[in-house]
Amino acid sequence: MFRAVFHQGVATLLVAGIAGFLAGWHGAVSAGLGGAAIVIPNLLFALSLWAAAKVGRASVARFFVGEMIKVAATLALLAIVAGAYRDLNWLALLAGVFLALKANLIVILMKA
Repeated sequence: MFRAVFHQGVATLLVAGIAGFLAGWHGAVSAGLGGAAIVIPNLLFALSLWAAAKVGRASVARFFVGEMIKVAATLALLAIVAGAYRDLNWLALLAGVFLALKANLIVILMKA
């Protein structure tokens, strides 16, 4: 669980650095915010599952409710970023979101 969130965080930092090099400060911030909109809800979801398993209350229903809350939080964070950050670079934001979502697949493909 936490390894996946770690990979997403690393991918977000990498894409923010690349976007900063290519598009400047606003590109780096946009890519970082896009990745953070994925990483933060995933981290909270992983912590929730870990805590539930620790006390013996893990269940399928808890997983699906947590997943639904995670998706809603991701969409809410992306809406907040789109509305609040005036100098948003949409391409960098989408790159941050995409690479954070696909970070684990990239790690698997690199090991193969």
